[in-house]
Amino acid sequence: MTELKSDFLRVLTERGYIHQQTDAAGLDSQAAAGVVSAYIGFDATADSLHVGSLVQIMLLRRLQQTGHRPIVLMGGGTTKVGDPSGRDESRQLLTDEQINANIAGIREIFAHFLRFDDSPTGAIMVNNDDWLSGLMYIPFLRDIGRHFSINRMLTMDSVKLRLEREQPLSFLEFNYMILQGYDFVELNKRYGCTLQMGGSDQWGNILQGVELGRRVRGRDLFGLTSPLITTGSGAKMGKTASGAVWLSDRRLSAYDYWQFWRNTEDNDVGRFLRMFTDLPLAEIARLEQLPGAEINEAKKILATETTRLCRGDEAAREAAGTAAKAFAGAAADGLPTMTLDSGAQIPVLEAVVALGMAASKSEARRLIDQGGVKLNDQPVQSSTATISSADLDERGTARLAVGKKRHGLIKRG
Repeated sequence: MTELKSDFLRVLTERGYIHQQTDAAGLDSQAAAGVVSAYIGFDATADSLHVGSLVQIMLLRRLQQTGHRPIVLMGGGTTKVGDPSGRDESRQLLTDEQINANIAGIREIFAHFLRFDDSPTGAIMVNNDDWLSGLMYIPFLRDIGRHFSINRMLTMDSVKLRLEREQPLSFLEFNYMILQGYDFVELNKRYGCTLQMGGSDQWGNILQGVELGRRVRGRDLFGLTSPLITTGSGAKMGKTASGAVWLSDRRLSAYDYWQFWRNTEDNDVGRFLRMFTDLPLAEIARLEQLPGAEINEAKKILATETTRLCRGDEAAREAAGTAAKAFAGAAADGLPTMTLDSGAQIPVLEAVVALGMAASKSEARRLIDQGGVKLNDQPVQSSTATISSADLDERGTARLAVGKKRHGLIKRG
């Protein structure tokens, strides 16, 4: 592609957000010529989104930062159907009251990332239940359904994978991609929306909406997806042993949110700083090149900046301060301590017993199996796990905990 004309696509490219586009040159020209309205849909299955949705939230933030209008589409209607993408079973259906309560909770999260006002680039949040619940079924099938090929729908990953696994796919869920395509057309009609963004698993559904817009309204619509984010070790980003990393402070404390980002793998630091913070690219380039244990300083900056965006300045400062006290002041608190010689490893089982946090290895093994043992605030996954120099922070210290009251330190010998 030739040199980009729009700040929007240039920023998305530089920060690593783009996986696929329908017409990059056309979108670039439109974004350079004036304000683009773009949307991403979010189903209201809980009263909070989690870190797995953060790439999409940041896409809308980048859109607004570069002079365009974000539309947050809440799936009050499609939540009643359930998106089959990436699922092996049907979602539990929610009542209208539950869905509305969830939308209210999710709006609080977006208020941290987007500016909602009446300006040309002010974000808006809309609910697709406003038009989906009022559809007359037969006219809808006649006017919209005839543009969708069953043959093609069966090739979509959201459908094909479920069928290959011989998992049930209800006719209700099968309609989801039709409704999503219709959402795009309706948003174009109501708000002049010309771009739909989403994760890579939504590519097929987005294409259906782009084509539907051309067939029904004769409009040129655009689609853009972001890559699936996995960690350097191949794990799905945002999944931990203790469950989802929620964005709402009602579900997860600011300190635990900060710790999630602090525990980022070394080779993910630069990528996550680009995607999930507003730090300048030059500063990020400096931070990701820090040698050895100094990369931990970059991780702390990542943790503080991501927490600031999601929870506010005060919560970020408090979380960073709490973490500093927990590690820097641990020895002064009189915690039991054992040393780790250079190049050596200590089985977690032995460390738990040696630090007096369990009476025997069998008790320590039971505690690990129950998820009750943490190393540097992360649950120990296996009773065969070991502690090595890689687990020590820049001060040469690792923190071992059993429950909330028993703590110990492993220090470099």
